[in-house]
Amino acid sequence: MAVARYKEALTLTEHPGWAQRFWDALVPLKDRVVDHPLFIEMGEGTLSLERFRDALLHFYPLVENFPKYMGLALAKTRAGQPGHEETRNWLIGNIKIEQRHAYWYQDWAAGFGLSLERLESTTPPPAMDAVNQFLWATGHQGTLEESIAATNLAIEWATGEWSQRVVAGVKHYKEQGRAEINRHTMAWLRAHASYDDAHPHEAMELIKRLAVDEPARRRAFEAVVRGLEYYLLALDDCYRSGGDRYYPGHEINYISSE
Repeated sequence: MAVARYKEALTLTEHPGWAQRFWDALVPLKDRVVDHPLFIEMGEGTLSLERFRDALLHFYPLVENFPKYMGLALAKTRAGQPGHEETRNWLIGNIKIEQRHAYWYQDWAAGFGLSLERLESTTPPPAMDAVNQFLWATGHQGTLEESIAATNLAIEWATGEWSQRVVAGVKHYKEQGRAEINRHTMAWLRAHASYDDAHPHEAMELIKRLAVDEPARRRAFEAVVRGLEYYLLALDDCYRSGGDRYYPGHEINYISSE
């Protein structure tokens, strides 16, 4: 896998005290995302098809834009600055992987009856779009360590863990005849259940190298917290409203025919 080319250049090191406290303090919030009822029911095969589709549909812009968020971080790298060269190399290697993942996500959604046209025309509800707005704003206005923290730690850390649960449960939808499950429709889940297992640790390593003083460490920590909080808002909204919100042709036509 392409990410392996950068593992030698980005050697994981033992956490100093501040970094271990940083990581440990985030675990409870990350676990709230991973253990959200939406993902628990996906893993058990009990989430309604309507809610499952709603989640796939309205999280698609996050997946499709994810390499662009990483590109915003890449643009912040500067030669000669601590940690910037390693971050630049790591981002270049992983952006192409994330672009490929967007195509795999489309296959996953297709297995649950969502066409590419439907995905590409969706407008997420406000609570689900808030995470996108936050990542765009951080990418444009934040520091490099904030961008890595928000995108590659907050979002990918939790995603890699809940994917492992959902991989095991998707088979139930196939057995019930509610979805088409094959190696193509499973590619996104399987990739994140394995690839993203290392990714957050690599992101934390970059934060350690970039955040060389207390203000920078505080900014990075707050970026992870806010990213996870927006993630939870999106999940809560999807779980609460998804079954009522999704049906084909639900958009309001406000253009007068007169």
